Amino acid sequence: MRYQPKMRRRRQAKTDYMARKTLTIQDVDKFGASKYRFVVRITNTDVSCQFVQSKLVGDEVVTAAYAHELKRYGLTVGLTNYAACYATGLLCARRLLKKLGLDSQYEGLEEASGEYFVEEKDYEAENAEDLPNPFYAVLDVGLRRTTTGARVFAAMKGAVDGGVEIPYGTSPKGGRKKAGKPFPGYEVDEESKRSSYNADICTKYILGGHVADYMNLLQEEDEAKYRDQFARYIGAGIGADDLEDLYRSVHAAIRANPEALPKKNQWDGSSKSKYNQLTRKKTRAERRDHVLNKILSRRNKAQQ
Repeated sequence: MRYQPKMRRRRQAKTDYMARKTLTIQDVDKFGASKYRFVVRITNTDVSCQFVQSKLVGDEVVTAAYAHELKRYGLTVGLTNYAACYATGLLCARRLLKKLGLDSQYEGLEEASGEYFVEEKDYEAENAEDLPNPFYAVLDVGLRRTTTGARVFAAMKGAVDGGVEIPYGTSPKGGRKKAGKPFPGYEVDEESKRSSYNADICTKYILGGHVADYMNLLQEEDEAKYRDQFARYIGAGIGADDLEDLYRSVHAAIRANPEALPKKNQWDGSSKSKYNQLTRKKTRAERRDHVLNKILSRRNKAQQ
């Protein structure tokens, strides 16, 4: 036919296939080598971080972490702000390295900071030849705009500080003109047209300092609006002065135990088939016995 319709997810404005091809295509001389993406998606109520491997049969999620899991680590409110995105990226990275057995070799940045950090192999160690290279992935932001201070970069910074190698443009090697551009604290002087990056501002956002400033502002100017917007914070007993210590404790708890909880109704391996154990239909004899047991139980209750 003359008109070739676009692919379904392109029509639904869900996938940029040109960007996807750039992120997933592998060099010819590296045929069969794995290429991983760090996929970040942010909704109104949750943040999703995944390390995805592209295969011919489709995408395979190696490890995933979600913002609602941060409740286990002590963060029950503000699960989609900048600081929560950082913590989710940190959780995903530590969980991946724990799964691959690289968590002891690559610990990342122990204390959260906006400074430039790259996880590199320790070539000066005695067993440097036996050490594996850092886990490498590229950032996949989907259809989100990559503006300065975007939350997708907060998740990326958390993954980098967690010990995963993801290239990003804060390195002086890439030119100081664009140093720190993804993060808050990047500014351009209108007169000289020179850019500068203040890592302390980025650190402030990672530890929820911007939320604390807004809480203090509302508390001074409009008490009713403060109680309305921060009702969950007030209910949890969290004030503006408690946020920095809260996020530091969350980061420490994530590093202590990043493993995911076991899923409900998970196959225990007792039967031959996972499908037969979880989703198979009852036989006619089983359904008959179930009905008879119900009748007998009700009859016994009536007699009592």
